[in-house]
Amino acid sequence: MAPRRILIDTDPGQDDAVALLTALASPELDVVAITTVAGNVPLPLTSRNARMMVELAGRTDVPVHAGCPRPMVRTLYTAEYVHGPSGIDGAELPEPTIPLAPGHAVDVLVDTVMAAEPGELTFCTLGPLTNVAMAIVKEPRIAGRLAGLVMMGGGFFEGGNVTPAAEFNIYVDPHAAHVVFTSGVPITMLPLDVTHKALTSDARIARFRSLGTRAGDAVAGMLDFFDRYDEEKYGTDGAPLHDPCVIAYLLEPSLFAGRRCHVDIEHHSETTMGMTLVDWWGVTKRDPNALVIDTVHADGYFELLVDRIGRLR
Repeated sequence: MAPRRILIDTDPGQDDAVALLTALASPELDVVAITTVAGNVPLPLTSRNARMMVELAGRTDVPVHAGCPRPMVRTLYTAEYVHGPSGIDGAELPEPTIPLAPGHAVDVLVDTVMAAEPGELTFCTLGPLTNVAMAIVKEPRIAGRLAGLVMMGGGFFEGGNVTPAAEFNIYVDPHAAHVVFTSGVPITMLPLDVTHKALTSDARIARFRSLGTRAGDAVAGMLDFFDRYDEEKYGTDGAPLHDPCVIAYLLEPSLFAGRRCHVDIEHHSETTMGMTLVDWWGVTKRDPNALVIDTVHADGYFELLVDRIGRLR
């Protein structure tokens, strides 16, 4: 079977970095390009961090294109308090040597989809949806040409992790999320309700360190740093490893389960800005616009990540 062709839009972030490494190590996935967006840290750092992961994976054939430096409407909100000043604190890695690829991320997303056959490409989003929404605004036809969009973002029964109502990726650019969820693109949504069931632990992090590779050491270092915030916040022995769920879903969908629902994005009220209103019980009778995932086999998830990171040297 031919590899699944994907474009990854990301704002690394330690968990984004693990997702990138996993995708780049997986022959089932053809990573056509990586596009970066402001989110966990500002755009110059997310673009730097993505290039560092490409080099760490030995995949400098994959271009990295910088995108939007701020949300569509709101002021940029970042999360150095979680990820550290660099976004990938905990990884002892050299500065990247490869340059950014030419072309703005929004143009790259549009041009790549329009040049491909319908249904050939899948968007994988690990951060705020600014680049994707801007691409849809620029060329609405791309929504109907995608095989789908698999995204980490939102929450319903689990609530939010930035406000009581909102998860970070949606909160940063709720207007972009509204554009995406009303575009007609087939969406698979991996919210906090599933990522909070995929917790790291000392034993799971030790598995990465025991690989004895640069990639394994970098992942273990990043997760050791990343964990400290959520462990204190939630009182758990580990932290949710959010973004790699997107890549794991593409590789092993049998590890996950959910249901099709209608999802609205709150983008008016400051009190609930960025809330994902998931009609889990179908009370509105509105047509579903997303497959919403709420279950993961955590042991299988981490086995998959260790296997793929272990292929990198």
